[in-house]
Amino acid sequence: MTVHPTLQPYADAWTHSTEAISELVKPLVEGEWNRATPCPGWSVRDIVSHVIGMEDEMLGNPRPIHTLPRDLFHVRSEFARYMEVQVDVRRHHTGPEMTAELEYTLIRRARQIRNETRAPDTRVRAPLGAEQSLEVAYRMRAFDLWVHEQDLRAALGVPGNLDSPGALVARDIFLEVLPKTVAKDAGAPPNSAVVIDVHGPVEFLRTVRVDADGRGSVDGAPSLGPAVALSLDWETYVRLACGRVRPAAVADRVKAEGDPALADAILANFAVTP
Repeated sequence: MTVHPTLQPYADAWTHSTEAISELVKPLVEGEWNRATPCPGWSVRDIVSHVIGMEDEMLGNPRPIHTLPRDLFHVRSEFARYMEVQVDVRRHHTGPEMTAELEYTLIRRARQIRNETRAPDTRVRAPLGAEQSLEVAYRMRAFDLWVHEQDLRAALGVPGNLDSPGALVARDIFLEVLPKTVAKDAGAPPNSAVVIDVHGPVEFLRTVRVDADGRGSVDGAPSLGPAVALSLDWETYVRLACGRVRPAAVADRVKAEGDPALADAILANFAVTP
């Protein structure tokens, strides 16, 4: 148990996903490390490299000094370049090297989490030299690990944990950005409502309401006359929200009613991860 209960749900989700990732990659033979994942440009090895690198940074260790090659076409932003360094530096590591470093890093991180005494509002390092609160850092690591656990499961053909503690952290993060997606990014008109109905291992119904000034908010009450109503399963929601699939590729799994142009605009702006 951590000192601060607000951190505990994220610590639990972190533990659940790191244990799952360790179990997934432990039996892999060399060729399986090169399997492509739904995460653009990243293989199984790359996902695990990213996990190792980010957890190593949470331990306070310095980032590797490494120059990226110029032909990484999936690297299109400074944020992506930042994330790619920890990945590219391990691209020639063998499977046993990967699993050994992963195990060593996660053991140290688990010990750090068990002994956590810092307050949730303590400022810690964030990507690109920024700072964030410890609570945000814990939350984002829990989210990131669950998403990448799902990437590994998809690549290796081992589905599962769609309703794990990490899934609930992801759900809450997705719901926080829905008002911006609908009101600002998709341009839903003032005084309108959009209903999102999700079924499957994680279920919820939320209404995004756009006020007269074009600002969005989200609540759990249904709307009787929404401009758009979207119904989809949780796994499809995750894949869209994480940018793992284009809307056209899962059109048969999304039921859209109402204004078709607005529905298309919402789905086109659905991805929340960089």
